[in-house]
Amino acid sequence: MRDLAAGLVGLALVVPGMAAAQARPDQQAFREIYKELVETNTTLSAGSCTLAAAKMGARLKSAGFADGDITYFADPAKPKEGGVVAILKGSDPKAGAVLLLGHLDVVEARREDWTRDPFVLIEEGGYFYARGTSDMKGIDAIWVDTLMRLKQAKAPPKRTLKLALTCGEETNEAFNGASWLANNRPDLVAADFGLNEGGGGRLTPDGKRDVLSVQVGEKASQNFQLEVTNPGGHSSRPVPDNAIYHLANALVRIEGYTFPVKLTETTRAGFVLRAERGDAGGNALKTLLANPADTEAAKVAATDININSILHTNCVATRLDAGHASNALPQRATAIVNCRIFPGETWQETRDALIKVMADPKVSITALNAAKPIASPPPLDPKVVEPMKTVAAKHFPGVPLVPAMSSGATDALYFGPVKLPIYGVPGIFGDPDGGGVHGLNERLRVASLYEGRDYLFDLVKVYVGVK
Repeated sequence: MRDLAAGLVGLALVVPGMAAAQARPDQQAFREIYKELVETNTTLSAGSCTLAAAKMGARLKSAGFADGDITYFADPAKPKEGGVVAILKGSDPKAGAVLLLGHLDVVEARREDWTRDPFVLIEEGGYFYARGTSDMKGIDAIWVDTLMRLKQAKAPPKRTLKLALTCGEETNEAFNGASWLANNRPDLVAADFGLNEGGGGRLTPDGKRDVLSVQVGEKASQNFQLEVTNPGGHSSRPVPDNAIYHLANALVRIEGYTFPVKLTETTRAGFVLRAERGDAGGNALKTLLANPADTEAAKVAATDININSILHTNCVATRLDAGHASNALPQRATAIVNCRIFPGETWQETRDALIKVMADPKVSITALNAAKPIASPPPLDPKVVEPMKTVAAKHFPGVPLVPAMSSGATDALYFGPVKLPIYGVPGIFGDPDGGGVHGLNERLRVASLYEGRDYLFDLVKVYVGVK
């Protein structure tokens, strides 16, 4: 997942656009890392994260990392879904550590659907095109490049710097390397905090920098299967007890239900800024900030899709299947409802709410792949956020940086139980339409990637004590 955390509409700032420039020699070297990652297919169906991890490990070794500094891991049952951890030891053992986190896997992409080959890095019209250019091999490449540059520096960083590149973030059925590390090798990734995808920057439609975001918390994703079974029969003899009708009515009730408004420290801070617009959504937020139980204000605020996505838990029907013959009463009807669960809430609580809303005992509901932690937002820690603002003021003067909670989900979820707070970094600006992430012809502006690399390198240097 790669998204600019939600809820930040309307903060446009007029600043000079980013003009294309000839890549510097160090940028050209970085581009080769990026190219190698992008052109290594890491889809679940046909690719190999293990291969991508090995290639990045080889890059690190070429920069001077010893074998003992690099750990490869994989599930023997899923050998292509492996990952790698690398550690650059700091000069002060008491100074702690920082974790750089990234997922190597990408969403499926079929050549016949794309304008260009999705697994060939194409630079065209000021953009990089390919699957993973934005989600999230750009940041992956920056993390590898950062470790290489710091390893080759004259003096080691004061603070230890760790890198974990994992698989399984994009697919529930895959071996999730982040979860495996948190549960089985927490020592490898132990750190004071971690930096991950989920934040970023947004451009206006004409290419001006709009806003920077640091992701501080996210929702948990949970799929539920709804099912109604029936003896069926001949369609010429209809009966009221119809599986499709039971399921359809249940889905309509879910459509009409709104979960209660909830606020975190992060969403409250973001909504305060959003409320300054003074439009209908902003005025509704002012009311909700004072009284989250105001249902009328919640209805108005929810008309803004960006507000609604982080205002409370959301559940939406995403798949539907029913019947076995056109001239027969259905024997089975099923649907998938995807819920994005607010931090601190359990999937059991969400399931119970849906059961109550559907009010039909004939509709069973099953949580699919439910063995996930409860979403736990990290603190809005000034020791993490303030350096982001300071470095941003140097690289992107005048652009506001705001904390936000993501309506999507990342691997940060798995580190809550081991008390490792993960933050989605700002720095890489994307187009307002999302740049084809998870869709066709995924793209990222060349200038955005190079400028984001410079920003993130300087930011990491601050955290690890390198001048």
